[in-house]
Amino acid sequence: EIAIQENGTKRQVAASSNKNQKRHVAALILARGGSKGIPLKNIKPLAGVPLMGWVLRAAVDSEVFDRYVIKKVAEAWGAQVHQRSSEVSRDSTSSLETIQEFLEYHNEVDIVCNIQATSPCLHPFDVREALKKITEDGYDSVFSVVRRHQFRWKEVDELSDEKTEAINLDPANRPRRQDWPGELCENGSFYFTTKDLIKTGQLQGGKSIYYEMLPEFSVDIDGDIDWPVAEQRVLRYGYPGKVVRLLFCNVSACLVILLTSSDDAVAQSLAAKLQKRTGCQVMEVGKKPLNDLQEVMKNKSLDWKHVAFMGFDQADEKLLKLAGLSAVPGDAPELASKAAKYICPLSRGSGAVWDFAEHILLQKPMAKPQ
Repeated sequence: EIAIQENGTKRQVAASSNKNQKRHVAALILARGGSKGIPLKNIKPLAGVPLMGWVLRAAVDSEVFDRYVIKKVAEAWGAQVHQRSSEVSRDSTSSLETIQEFLEYHNEVDIVCNIQATSPCLHPFDVREALKKITEDGYDSVFSVVRRHQFRWKEVDELSDEKTEAINLDPANRPRRQDWPGELCENGSFYFTTKDLIKTGQLQGGKSIYYEMLPEFSVDIDGDIDWPVAEQRVLRYGYPGKVVRLLFCNVSACLVILLTSSDDAVAQSLAAKLQKRTGCQVMEVGKKPLNDLQEVMKNKSLDWKHVAFMGFDQADEKLLKLAGLSAVPGDAPELASKAAKYICPLSRGSGAVWDFAEHILLQKPMAKPQ
C-alpha cells in the first residue's frame, strides 16, 4: 500500500518561473506488510504508537499537503490509501518505480514528498522547511541529511595482502572531533521531488539541495537491533502531536477526572466524596461514554487532537484510538494496550496516571514550536 497525506488547500508557489502558479503537493509513505527485516514493521507499535503513525502525525500537522490517502492504521491518523499493483510490490521494486506508478493514477500531483515510515522522529517543522526549498526557492529535489563525525576506511579482502587506506582523513594529521566539521550523510527521513524530475527517472537530481536535520531527530530503523534504541529516542525527540488541553481518565485510583456510570450507586457515592475532598471534576457517563465526552469537547471548543485520554479495558478501545494522546496502565488488557498511543510502565494504583501526566508535560515543549 502507498500511504498518502494531503490537505484540501493548494499551496501558493513563489518560484521564479511559476511565481503565482498553484502546485499540488502529495506526501507518500511507501508501506507494505512484507518487510524481510521486521515482519509487519510499519504497523508494529513503537513506544505505544504504530511505527507509521509517528510520521503520519507529523505529515498531517505540517498542513502543507493537498489531500488525505491511507488505510487501516493510517486511517486512524487521518488519511486514505492508494493500493499499489503487484508489479511494484516485489522485494526488488524500487521507490522510484512505485512513485512513478502512483503518478500515473494521480496526474494532478506536481510535487511528491516521499516520507520514510522508518524515520519516526520527523517533525512538521522539518516537512514545512524542506518543502519551501522547492515551492519558494525553486529547487527540483530536496532530501534529508545528518552530519556524521565518523572516519571511514577502505574495505579490503581479508585473504589478500592489500592494505587499507583512509578515505576521509589524513592519519598523520588526525583531527579532533571539534576541529572537524564532519560529513553530510543521507538519514533516510524524506525525499521531496517534482513530478517533472520523476518523469526523467530520478528522485534526486536537477537543481538539488539537502536539508540538514539534527542527529537526535535522525533515527532510521532497519532491523530488530534498532528497535529498542528508536523507542527511547521517540519518547524524547519524536513528534507528540498537538498540545493537550483536556485530560480524561477512566482508571480506578485516578485523582484527575473520574468517569462513572450513572446507575452505579457505589460509584456515585465515591464520586461525590472525591469531588468534595479533592476538587476533582467528576463526570457521570452513560452506556455510551463517547457521546458524553464529545459533549464536553463541544462545550470547550476542542478537537480530539487536543484531548488526552487514559483508559483501561476493552470498552475504552474506541476512545483510546480517537484521542490525540492516549494511554493505558501497564497492567491493561492486550486489546486496550494495542489501541493506546502510550503504555505506562506502572500499573493501576501504582502511579500510572502520574506517569501519564509527566509524559504529557514532557511532550508539550516539543509540540508548541511545531
